[in-house]
Amino acid sequence: MMMLNELKQREATGNPIHVGLVGAGLMGRGIAHQIGRTPGMRLSFIASRSEAPAREAARLYGKPVRVTTDAVAALRDPSLPCDVLVEATNSIVAAYDYCMAAIERRAHCVLMNAEVDLMLGHLLRDAAAPQGVVVTSDAGDQHGVLARMMEEIEMWGFEIVQAGNMKGFLDRYRTMEGSVEIARGLNLSTGQCLAYTDGSKLNIEMSLIANEHGLTPFVPGMQGPSAERMEDVLDLFDFDLYEGKGRVDYILGARQHGGGVYVVGRCDDAFMRSYLGYYKITGRHPYYAFLRPYHLCHLETTRAVAMAALYGKSVLGLRKGRVTDCYAHAKKALKPGDVIGHAIGSDEVYGLIMTAADADAAGRVPQGLLDVEEGPARPIVRRALERDEPLTFDHLDMPATRLMDLWTRQQAMLERAMPAQATLKQPVLA
Repeated sequence: MMMLNELKQREATGNPIHVGLVGAGLMGRGIAHQIGRTPGMRLSFIASRSEAPAREAARLYGKPVRVTTDAVAALRDPSLPCDVLVEATNSIVAAYDYCMAAIERRAHCVLMNAEVDLMLGHLLRDAAAPQGVVVTSDAGDQHGVLARMMEEIEMWGFEIVQAGNMKGFLDRYRTMEGSVEIARGLNLSTGQCLAYTDGSKLNIEMSLIANEHGLTPFVPGMQGPSAERMEDVLDLFDFDLYEGKGRVDYILGARQHGGGVYVVGRCDDAFMRSYLGYYKITGRHPYYAFLRPYHLCHLETTRAVAMAALYGKSVLGLRKGRVTDCYAHAKKALKPGDVIGHAIGSDEVYGLIMTAADADAAGRVPQGLLDVEEGPARPIVRRALERDEPLTFDHLDMPATRLMDLWTRQQAMLERAMPAQATLKQPVLA
């Protein structure tokens, strides 16, 4: 209640947290609506590359707010107050620039954008620290909800065995054409819908929670067995094979709790065993499963905003470094000369979480690096691949992009900070 009371006090005294919002898609509109109903918060501007979605978000917000198509200009405008930026696009380089503009004015950044969080989140956090602000994953995405659950479960004395997601449907070979109608029904862009359907977004988000807690997938892409109920995880996974390492994974189907997340913890304490039975915790000693049957995306974003503005705290900060990443795999057979037109939500590739040390040593390509936002150049296949084969830098002619430059700078920064993670084979650019 303390957070809510502080927000109510800010509302009563006319001292709200001023929030800038970039992105007016499905999530951005929801965030605008929610901030309009949260005490002690005000939107100072809504930015979108197209004016119409930003105006719709402003209508949903329901209070006076600046609408703009130039987020960087808004962030550099001293007349527009901004304590916290919420980045809710699905860009990478553009999102990086928005966040850097916020950091330069000493505003915190909440990332409702898992793509930039995974690809350049360490670089952003490194820039934010000297400015006394935080960059944080959102509180309502699955990885943010898991981070909150895991902190509490660890406080109870449990060892984290598995951080788990629940996915209703997955088709790694789904195409743009096959996603159009589904996307329309969900009010999503086709590419964004495809990234959900082919599992790329799942793997990106689970890589973020893995990098917060030092977890790894048991196999590339995780196991992902079919399950009707969360409780089935105690039968579907053999946790004794984990060799004492915490893992990330998911269950597929989960109709009972399709929008939720779960955590499996280990408790060997004989004294606690009877208590856990008394409390009716789902378990097969020493493993116990804890469920949160929902994640509420935009409804929970205001928690991340308040944590940053009131306490200077992040929901999830990638504190273990780059333990995992999401790597590109061929969605179909690719031949020399084929162009990778898009990466996250693509006809050519899907993404799988892998342990970074192993994948980097093999020269495998992080999926996000294939997304080019500036100019017409695109990665071109120079060596044939079979369907499901992981892409390596040797398979591709990679254009020199600003994303590659930023990502390489981040790698150098991480290698200085964490020499044990210095395993990357540098790509050769076209």
